[in-house]
Amino acid sequence: MQLTDLTAVQLLAGYRKGEFTPVDATEQALERARRIQPRVNAFVRLTEEDALARARESAGRWRRGAPAGLVDGVPVTVKDILLLRGHPTLRGTRTIPEQRGWDEDAPPVARLREHGAVFLGKTTTPEYGWKAVTDSPLSGITRNPYDPTRTSGGSSGGSAAAVALGAGPLSLGTDGGGSIRIPAAFCGIFGLKPTYGRVPLYPASAFGTLSHTGPMTRDAADAALLLDVIGAPDPRDWSALPPAPGSFTERLKEGVHGLRVAYSPSLGGQVAVRPGVAAAVRRAVAQLADLGAYVEETDPDFSDPVDAFHTLWFSGAARLTQRFSAHRRQQLDPGLREICAEGARMTALDYLAAVDVRMDLGRRMGLFHERYHLLVTPTLPLTAFEAGREVPAGSVFRRWTGWTPFTYPFNLTQQPAATVPVGTDGDGLPVGMQIVAARHRDDLVLRVAHALYEAGVGVAAPLPAGQV
Repeated sequence: MQLTDLTAVQLLAGYRKGEFTPVDATEQALERARRIQPRVNAFVRLTEEDALARARESAGRWRRGAPAGLVDGVPVTVKDILLLRGHPTLRGTRTIPEQRGWDEDAPPVARLREHGAVFLGKTTTPEYGWKAVTDSPLSGITRNPYDPTRTSGGSSGGSAAAVALGAGPLSLGTDGGGSIRIPAAFCGIFGLKPTYGRVPLYPASAFGTLSHTGPMTRDAADAALLLDVIGAPDPRDWSALPPAPGSFTERLKEGVHGLRVAYSPSLGGQVAVRPGVAAAVRRAVAQLADLGAYVEETDPDFSDPVDAFHTLWFSGAARLTQRFSAHRRQQLDPGLREICAEGARMTALDYLAAVDVRMDLGRRMGLFHERYHLLVTPTLPLTAFEAGREVPAGSVFRRWTGWTPFTYPFNLTQQPAATVPVGTDGDGLPVGMQIVAARHRDDLVLRVAHALYEAGVGVAAPLPAGQV
């Protein structure tokens, strides 16, 4: 049996029945990680000794019938933006010294540790998570599981590739403008950006309250399980939400019957969506109607907030590097240096004007969700393009935000938003559909995604032969 093909829910069922152990699952996941690394470059480092030690401890607990928590013995990977005790967190940059004390877990990592998870290693990120593809001066280019000449997306590209290829069913990603949803869509997996504050974040992001932490998984059931673990308050994050009322896992089976769904294929004509993407999303939307949702093709009431997003994003990058010496600055990704310079020219009034746009967008979406439980869009207007580029060849856009217009608006509004794989384009590359709900309604996003998986819609296309 290939345990790398199983979800976390399935692994836990097998542990419970004694069919296999966490050591078995961890050994297979580590072997898979080593095998895929030369081809896709998903990992900054593997933490093999620690993983096997934790797996053996977990196996002992399962033998005694006393698992430590909800994910005891499940292999997990962690994006190298988040602290993992005992191992460096270098954030894709050469500007952070590796030899320092690494004695603290980020809040979601701490919760996973309490619940017995097995940490396989740290996954790749662009430098400080600044862009929507994954390449960095530190670790090079991360590639797409379906076609290694193409990008995995970003900034949680290593996590997406690892999950897609079976190197652990659960991963922690971060999302400041789509950085969970973009690579999840490109790599054919599920990714959820929860409501801001649902998963505490520490240290605080330089990009402020745009940045969220969330699950990257094979399906919605695994994401609900992971959110049940990591969606707990932490005193180090003053903006963390109180515990969610009830379990996300328990609410999955409530289905979609009677939900009002707004389907916006192009945000009112603002986005040029490639035909293969549009067709795959439209088929999935039709399935939602077949499952009992009331679907209406309509658009939310907003224009592209990209200028406001740039102000907040670029000024955050400038703040991050404000005290860098000239030598450290020269070590940065050239694109990151550019946006830092642009952000440094922005004024406090520019920033506050962007906050005004953000608050108005939040108001508009709040009113929109008075009429509709959910908004559905393509996750991206295209599928994975050439690796090593910030934008596709021949693009009129200079920055990554030009091809991600469906994702960053919902970082501004802090709403829960997920991507579900809904098929492929003509080149066999995965297509994602985005599901958005009102703030604090993560349960609705997960319910709808789970219904699609149960109906056989949210299943990624098989990987090409020889990819795993």
